[in-house]
Amino acid sequence: MHFNPYGGAAAELAAALVNMEPATSPDTVMEILRAHDYRPFEPVDAGQTAELLCWADRLRPVFADTDLDRRVDATNELVAATASRPYISRHDGRAPHLHFAHEKAPIVDRLKAYTAAGLAHAICQDSTRLGVCDRSGCDVAYVDTSRNGRRRFCSTRCSNRVYVADHRRRHP
Repeated sequence: MHFNPYGGAAAELAAALVNMEPATSPDTVMEILRAHDYRPFEPVDAGQTAELLCWADRLRPVFADTDLDRRVDATNELVAATASRPYISRHDGRAPHLHFAHEKAPIVDRLKAYTAAGLAHAICQDSTRLGVCDRSGCDVAYVDTSRNGRRRFCSTRCSNRVYVADHRRRHP
């Protein structure tokens, strides 16, 4: 499934933020941003990393809760917390694209607006595409970009573990 830039890339970055470890370093945050083609103007510091970890805690329920009304309410709260006037931007040689926070705003504000808008777009497009791994003990958030939209696990490794355990239970 192809999402628009906010519903796809921004929602996937939201999942990556949700999946950060509590001791994530600023360097790791920068690696995550670069891996998701997010181009910050300045490096992230320890204080900003702490703010992003708190933001990630607010993002998690959008992935974890399967009830559409609660998911929408949680996303609306995120969007309201970051609300600004959307505008079209052209920078870094990119094609025109929407920004939900001014490109000169602090990086945390930009990331909050970007991820909140991305989750809003993803939910409006297909709310079932956001999830948390079904393997017991794994709480990795993901955006399902598969063709059939039936993803239940964060990785092949987790799905194999569940299927092998199920097989062993049925065939002792």
